[in-house]
Amino acid sequence: MLNIFGGSQRCCDGQSRRDFLKIGTLGMGVGGFGLADLLRAEAAAGKSHSHKAVINIFLAGGPPHQDMWDIKTEAPSEIRGEFRPISTESPDVQICEVFPRLAGLMNRAAVVRSVVGCTGGHDGYMCMSGWNQNQLKNLGGHPSLGAATAKLRGPVDPAVPPFVGLAKPTRHRPWAHPGGAGFLGAAYSAFRPDGPGMDNMKLQGITLDRLQDRKQLLASLDTMRRDIDVTGAMAGMDAFGQQALDVLTSSKLLDALDLSKEDPKIVARYGDGKPYQFQYDGAPTCNDHLLLARRLIEAGVRVVSLSYGRWDSHSKNFDMVRDHGGKLDQCLSALIEDLEQRGMLDDVTIVVWGEFGRTPKINGNAGRDHWPQVSCAYLAGGGIRGGQAIGSTNRLGEHAEDRPVHMQEVLATLYHNLGIDVSTTTVVDPTGRPQFLVEHEPIRELI
Repeated sequence: MLNIFGGSQRCCDGQSRRDFLKIGTLGMGVGGFGLADLLRAEAAAGKSHSHKAVINIFLAGGPPHQDMWDIKTEAPSEIRGEFRPISTESPDVQICEVFPRLAGLMNRAAVVRSVVGCTGGHDGYMCMSGWNQNQLKNLGGHPSLGAATAKLRGPVDPAVPPFVGLAKPTRHRPWAHPGGAGFLGAAYSAFRPDGPGMDNMKLQGITLDRLQDRKQLLASLDTMRRDIDVTGAMAGMDAFGQQALDVLTSSKLLDALDLSKEDPKIVARYGDGKPYQFQYDGAPTCNDHLLLARRLIEAGVRVVSLSYGRWDSHSKNFDMVRDHGGKLDQCLSALIEDLEQRGMLDDVTIVVWGEFGRTPKINGNAGRDHWPQVSCAYLAGGGIRGGQAIGSTNRLGEHAEDRPVHMQEVLATLYHNLGIDVSTTTVVDPTGRPQFLVEHEPIRELI
């Protein structure tokens, strides 16, 4: 491995470190996402000629279902809250007044008002994988949607990782996690761009000529290692090492992450989500991350996960929803319209949800507390049948009364829209046993 060091910097977590670029690993994901490993996966799986994709928008902290897509107008005041429902493009669906732009796009989307299966953990594990994080824990746990897709489909383009996680660091660290690789191993972890100006993806003070010289040195060292390798594990590394180096000289991924290359009018449509309010230990409302997600998919990424806002509203719930909801309304509607105008909407599925819902009764601090009994989700694109609300809760929003939808059904729908059949597709765990991606079927009303 070769490290190319740049200048010292202080990161958002307060630690001082040097920007670096690891030739052949590029620091992708936990434990390093080896580019050579990524390219090996592509060779094994075969490069896909279609490009279905998913944008998984995690509302970390638990969004209040009864203040978003399931307004309870007939509930008493201590439960009903401050918001009124508004009509949408679909005459059968009403949503919260803070989403006027999304109301005009309802025929492209669907809301699920009866999501069940939440474990109550303050993390995105189930939204990323569909599984309880204690299941198969001794093997590393189940892989997330992004990791499984990277394994099964490989990259669209060798210079672009199939799975990217966009999230600013959070003090409650699980809220910024894009979903793990589980028992598949670190090679299928999300690529997580970080560092000011994407410095960790640039050749810091090194020319391509010098890179070629170091490439020759690496080749010599690898030859030496291969000569003493009696297991044969080094066989075939040359081709993948060459392709990994090719990634370093490609600007495709870096360009996708550079919003200065985007039309300023489009950037303005998404907004920046500032000023950041109610952030505390969670994620900021980075509206531009939704635009980055679209650019990454255009570049060849298959799954983008991101954490948007901090929805753990134990106090000032209604102020938080006005702030976060209004900003989400702007950037999410811009994303849907942007994808539609580019002819991408039928190929890209968007899901917006959190780890659980909020208590029906408003507490003494004008907040709502944790409520894993029921939650909600918003889906758009991917060819789904839009213009509908699926499931319902009882009059007080306490539990799913009609058509409970398990969290795994949402994940199964995302897999289906990626062209992966969850009823037949398995991935092999370290013991050699095939494991299904999820145990539920896709949401029948949507496909």
